[in-house]
Amino acid sequence: MSENEKLPSVLIIIPCLDEVHHIGGLLGRLRDATARLDAKIVVADGGSTDGTVAIVEKIASEDARVAFLHNPRRLQSAAINLAVERFGDGCEYLLRIDAHGRYPDEYCERLLRDALRTDADSVVVPMKTEGHDLVQQATAAAQNSRLGTGGSAHRHASTGAWVDHGHHALMRIEAFRAVGGYDETFSHNEDAELDHRLRAAGYRIWLSGTTQMTYYPRNTLSGLFRQYLGYGRGRARNMLKHRSMPRIRQALPLLVFPVSLFSAFWFVHWVAAVPLAVWVFACLGYASAMALRRSNPKLVLAGVSAMVMHLAWSLGFWMQLMTISPRRQAA
Repeated sequence: MSENEKLPSVLIIIPCLDEVHHIGGLLGRLRDATARLDAKIVVADGGSTDGTVAIVEKIASEDARVAFLHNPRRLQSAAINLAVERFGDGCEYLLRIDAHGRYPDEYCERLLRDALRTDADSVVVPMKTEGHDLVQQATAAAQNSRLGTGGSAHRHASTGAWVDHGHHALMRIEAFRAVGGYDETFSHNEDAELDHRLRAAGYRIWLSGTTQMTYYPRNTLSGLFRQYLGYGRGRARNMLKHRSMPRIRQALPLLVFPVSLFSAFWFVHWVAAVPLAVWVFACLGYASAMALRRSNPKLVLAGVSAMVMHLAWSLGFWMQLMTISPRRQAA
């Protein structure tokens, strides 16, 4: 940032739960940004028991620009809402930071410049996924490909574009408050649900082409399954609440659970198993081709991660659809 450049004030919010291995380093990098900007950092913790709280409280005692906030509801949506309520006055923008992510230098500044240049009400970012161990690497490869994302815009590099939804980063607090903030009944998919209300109210969302964030996925298949089960439920709740229809890239994975159930009747006729076999072959075939292109045989396992993601997402969606009525959802 140039010496004479004046950027708007920003409230940096970190929803957090049991991030003892990441929070110290993350705050260290973000404190450099607050020194350059008119910014304050709020760590909204959902009840960590691993030492995270002690680290944050120590840093906050040494730096007035860092604040610790207890989030009794534990959900990320509630964390953002509470932080904006307590600390949002006097700030023009909020910046949502994931505790389990990595951010480039001048991440904050680039987002603010994007907002000023485009006059966007929300600036979202592409999300690149990386992994350390074998399961993480396989999952990252799946999530960075069309096999795992279906072509979702914010999952791939961008040159800058107006979008309907993206990974939340910077948002004008006035717009956030005008639409009522996050819906705290959502444990997953709260960002897409808020984006729906933002667009309906006439606010605009810009996908940054100047920066991105790096995310580290679950390092076990069971953890990945639980995460995507929640994503599926959240997507169903979103569609029920707003009476919208799934897009093609969402509709195709929805078939996975019904197809899996149908395959149980293979003993009646072998044709029942064909759709499931086609899906398995497509996932493993796509992953094998990716492994060949990158000369990395381990990436074949990306097909397994993709199947876990598809099945869990589909199961979560149908579970939610069958257990909660649209009338209750819209309440």
